[in-house]
Amino acid sequence: MWYRSSNRMATIRKQDEDHVAKELYNVLSTTFPVDKPAPGFRGRPSEIPSIYPLSPLNCCDEVYPNIFVGDWSCAKNKPYLKRIGVTHVLNTAEGKLPGQVDTDADYYRVANIAYLGLPLCDLPVTNISKYFNVAADFIRDALLSGGKVLVHCMMGLSRSSTCVIAYLMLKEGMSASKALHKVRSAREVRPNNGFLQQLAELDVQLRRTRRF
Repeated sequence: MWYRSSNRMATIRKQDEDHVAKELYNVLSTTFPVDKPAPGFRGRPSEIPSIYPLSPLNCCDEVYPNIFVGDWSCAKNKPYLKRIGVTHVLNTAEGKLPGQVDTDADYYRVANIAYLGLPLCDLPVTNISKYFNVAADFIRDALLSGGKVLVHCMMGLSRSSTCVIAYLMLKEGMSASKALHKVRSAREVRPNNGFLQQLAELDVQLRRTRRF
């Protein structure tokens, strides 16, 4: 009897997660950013080595008050970060592998910018959810201190946006679809399928927790 009840609950949870995932895919296909200039200026920082691929996006966009999502070039341009008032940097692609950004706390020490690095790869099999709470706490602490936070990965599309969406869900009480809609209204982010599924799982978990 216990096994039957457990299996039924697991089936219902999976159906709920699939429903949320479907909502997220719908948001991806129907929501697009409002055309606006990048914070400070539009274009690429001139001092960044040209070995990195260029993104068709702004180097960063403010997706929620005092939260910016951006790419490697924004993260490496400390004068630009100071100019737009960034006090905290969350690197969701820390590392030296292709597709990662090789920065650390020492890189930002002179600029007096707080730093957190997460060694994530942009792969559907990557377990990004294990960092949701630590990322959300870092972003929340930045905002509570009156600061501004840049959350970045290589292109500012998948890993960074997933962590910001998780923050909006965990700390601002948004649903996954509302949080994705909010971020995509400012920047054309696209979390990979595995990350979308993990956001759907978080959504169902939070709904059940808040209900009981």
